[in-house]
Order: sequence, then C-alpha cells, then structure tokens
Amino acid sequence: MACMKLGSESDAFQRQGQAWFCVNGLPSNVVVEVGEMSFHLHKFPLLSRSGVMNRLIAEGSGDGEKGCVISLPDIPGGAKAFELVAKFCYGVKLEQITASNVVYLRCAAEHLQMTEEYREGNLISQSEVFLNQVVLRSWKDSIKALQTCEDLLPYAEDLNIVKRCTEALAMKACTDPNLFGWPMMEQGAMQSPGGTVLWNGISTGARPRNASSDWWYEDVSSLSLPLYKRLISVMESRGIKQETIAGSLTYYAKRYLPGLNRRHSPSESSNRLVPVASSLSEVEQKHLLEEIDSLLPMQKGLTSTKFLFGLLRTAMILKASQSCISNMERRIGMQLDQAVLEDLLMPNFSYSMETLYNVECVHRILEHFLAFDQATGGASPCSVDDGQLMGSPSLTPITMVAKLIDGYLAEVAPDVNLKLPKFQSLAAAVPDYARPLDDGLYRAIDIYLKAHPWLTDSDREQLCRLMDCQKLSLEACTHAAQNERLSLRVVVQVLFFEQLQLRTSIAGCFLVSDNLEGSRPLRSGFAGSNEGGWASAVRENQVLKVGMDNMRMRVSELEKECTNMRQEIEKLGKARSAWTSVSKKFGFKIKSQMCSAQEGSVSDQNSGKGKADILKDRHGKHKKNLSVEG
Repeated sequence: MACMKLGSESDAFQRQGQAWFCVNGLPSNVVVEVGEMSFHLHKFPLLSRSGVMNRLIAEGSGDGEKGCVISLPDIPGGAKAFELVAKFCYGVKLEQITASNVVYLRCAAEHLQMTEEYREGNLISQSEVFLNQVVLRSWKDSIKALQTCEDLLPYAEDLNIVKRCTEALAMKACTDPNLFGWPMMEQGAMQSPGGTVLWNGISTGARPRNASSDWWYEDVSSLSLPLYKRLISVMESRGIKQETIAGSLTYYAKRYLPGLNRRHSPSESSNRLVPVASSLSEVEQKHLLEEIDSLLPMQKGLTSTKFLFGLLRTAMILKASQSCISNMERRIGMQLDQAVLEDLLMPNFSYSMETLYNVECVHRILEHFLAFDQATGGASPCSVDDGQLMGSPSLTPITMVAKLIDGYLAEVAPDVNLKLPKFQSLAAAVPDYARPLDDGLYRAIDIYLKAHPWLTDSDREQLCRLMDCQKLSLEACTHAAQNERLSLRVVVQVLFFEQLQLRTSIAGCFLVSDNLEGSRPLRSGFAGSNEGGWASAVRENQVLKVGMDNMRMRVSELEKECTNMRQEIEKLGKARSAWTSVSKKFGFKIKSQMCSAQEGSVSDQNSGKGKADILKDRHGKHKKNLSVEG
C-alpha cells in the first residue's frame, strides 16, 4: 500500500490513558476533546493551520491566564483522525498517510478548514495530491479508499471522493488487462507479470499471463451494498458487458448468502472458491437478495440456471417480495432447457405443506418458458413429411424441456398429497408436438396410479387420456398391454395400435422384398450384397410373422374371455361367487368396490342381459379391429 511522508520534526506526542500530551517543554494551554480522548496541545500550531480552531480558540479563551477547552464531537474519523491532524499541525514527521486514512484526513481537514489561506501546503492540498496522484491510480488503493467512505458518506459524498473512486475503479475494470498487461494487475513493484523478480529494473524474460474478465470480482465484493451498487451503476454507464456484470453479481451473492454456497457445484464456469463473509441477519439477506434481483439483467444465459434456482429457493425461504420471486421464475423460464431434474425438485416452503414439492412454481416456470419460446419464434420440434420426422427433435429446447417435465412428474407422482388436477395441469401444459415419444409421460402416469389406488375409474380414464397410445415405444406398449392399473379402454387402444404398427411394418417388409426380387436379375454382379440384404429382410419378416402369431393368440384368448364373461354375467343373479371365478378366468384383479357396484347395479336377470349385450357389442368391435387377414 502506498504511503506519503509529511513533516520533518521528531514525534513529541505521548499517550497516557485517554489523553495525549505534546512534550516540547512548554505547558499546554488548550485541551481538545474528541469523543473520550483529550489532547493537551498549544494554541499557536492549531491557529496557524485551521480556521475552525482559530475561531473556537478565540471564543473559548476567556482569561488569558487559563487554558481553554474545545470540543470536537463531529470531526470525521474521530480521535484517530485528529491525532494525525494534530501531528501535521506540529510538523511532526508522518509516515502513516495511506489509502486507509487519507479519506479521513481529507474530510477532517475540510471540516477544520485547513486551507491554503492559513498556510501554504496545508492538509487539504496535501491530502488531495496524495488522493489524486497516488490512490486513484492504483486499483487496490482505490478499493481501500472507497471502503473507508462507508463511515464518511455525508462528507465523502460532498467532496466527490466516492464518485472519483468509483469512476477510477470502473475505468480499470472496463479496460481489458490483456491489452496493457502489467502493472495493470499490480503483481508488485518489483515483479514481472509472470512473477519473475526484476533485476535492476530489467525483466528476466517472463511472459505475461492472460487475465480473465473476472479478475476484479473478489476485490469489489468486499464493498458494502450501497457502494457496490454505486460501482456497478457506473460500470454499466461505461458500457461494460452484461455477462461481466452478471458474473460479479453472482460472486457477490454467493459471498453474502450462505444458502447459495451449499449447492455450489465445482463444474460451474467459475471454479474459484468464494470467500464467505460474516453471516448477515435474515432481514439483511432478504434486502440483499432483492437488490441483486434489481441489478441482475433480464437476459437469457447471463448466469447459470443452477444459480438462479438457488436464488429462487433462497427467496422463498427468506420470504422475499412477490415481485422478486416472479422475476426469478421468469429468468429461469427463459433458460429452462438448461436445467436438470435436481434443480426442479424445490421443497414446498408454504405453511400449508400441501405437497412435498412446489409443483405450482414449476408450472409457472414452464409457462414462462413456453411464452418465451413462442415469442422468440420457436417452432414445432418435428414436422411430418411423407411420414418421416424432419430435423433433430432431441436437440430442440422444447423437447428437452418436455423430457425434463416428464421426469419431474415421475419424481413427484409418489406424493400421496398431490392432487389429480395439479398433476394433470402440469402434464397437459407441455404441447403434444414437444414429445416425440410418450414413454416418459406413461411412466409418470403409471407411478401416479400406483401411488393413488383410490382413484375412480373415470379419474383413471381421464388421466390416461393425457398420453397418446400411438407415440408409445414397443417396450412401453408391451408393458401397457399387461398393466392392470390402466383402464380397459386404454389397453384395447394399445393393442389396436400395436397391431396397426405390425401390419404397417409387414407391408413395408413385403414392399422391400418385392423391390429386391425385381432388382436381382439386373444386378447379378452384386449378388453377394443382394443376398445379404435379402437374408436380412427374410429374418425381419420371420420376426414379424412370429409377432403376428402371438397377436392372433392374444386375440383368440380375448374372444374366449369375453365369451366366458358373458356366460358368467348371465349367471350373476343365481350366485355371488360367480364373480370370483370370472376374475380368475379373465386374469385381471377386480377391486372389491367394483364387485359391490356391480351387485348394486344388477337387480334382476334383465339388467344382467343388458350388460351382456353391451359387452357383446364391444367384443364385436374389438374383434373387427383386431382381425388379421390370413
């Protein structure tokens, strides 16, 4: 840290308890009281330097035989600053004027009117020279001087010290250090940029190191929030990049909000450890969080999504303002495609604790993403052209978000307190075109049905309508066809579309085989390659035929089960135990409440026959849809 030497006399000041004495052989004739400290001094050195002291001594002298007592309760810097002022008045050799106390001296000199009118080279001019020519030219000294302005804001503001320090810091921060190199980074007075000691002022050949744009984050984070805001505002007015401002705000928030460091990931862009300052109270943290929100630019990609989720989570814990929480949700929604499932699993901090996770917040974030995607011209991730998917759906942001939401639904589905409308609204908020496959949605629905066995048949059927059976993979179709938790209507749809896919595949295989047969005489020279393609087509055809045989067997079994069920329904009025035999033969688990409902609805033989006719009609439709040409 730079310092300035003033005066030439030896130090004649001695301290005894709460009093300072000037032992120059002359008795003291004035006592200056500053707080709890008293200074026993002489009139002439003070009169020759300070206009205020000149006036106060004249007012308090009274009898010339007796000394006067002067009180200075409002002097900037207190007793420590006046000690340096008194030594300056006596011409004592000072080596302690540094960036840490020059602001105190400048404000105290202004308060005491120590101008050139009373003596040339007075304290105001001396401190101004040191401040302008030494402190403001150094990054570290400017930071230190600005920190001392915190306790002297009324005086430092009037003297433009805060403005000069912030402008000097903003100018250095906005300048690319790689353009100027050392001593911009201030590695030391006798060191080269690479750390090699200079010999006789000549570099030994070390190469400069490239400095990143975040080199000043840690230094400015030591400032108080009002001064930090002031500095950021000046930097923005000078046109510094928004990414740089956002990075500094991120660093500042992580230093003073302990909740953000608990979820810090070393894989983030900044791998430096953020020093945690002394803990703030909850009220102070809440105020800081709201200020960070007001300073953070509303732009996509400036900060990591994990950091924004941390801010949102902390804002909910600290009960920040609703506008602050809404802004955080909007920022996250703009870049939701960059989030991971762990980020979405935010606990519910409300008093009601209705659900384990905050599903409503995730729903609002999703709506912000959809609105932003539509505003920026986001199109459907896949377009159909001759039955082929064009583009790369897996790389589109909305497809990534759809997959993320399906994973989130599967995580929150086991919560027994999660109501069906909330689950449905979040699942339905994702557009249909955003899901190339509905396997993730089917998995979430299956988990929800398993965790909520008390749902009625109508609720189950309504929930199953969220997924499209035509967009299920072969594995999902196989699982759904045997899933007892799904409604019979959905199972039949799955079987129908599975058969339709098999017929389409077989037709395509036959088309390929016909083309291969027609092309073999023309390409006899490439018999080996054709034989290989034909063998592959034959194997695929065999696999498809096996699948068709299995489908015929399943259709036959379904016909038998429907016939048995009709016979058992006709016998329903004679014996209640017939329902048990139907459930065993049919192969499905029929709930006790369904049995009781059936008993209440079938009062006589005619009503049983009516249901049999309905099932017979349904069976005829199923048989027609599932029939396969030989």
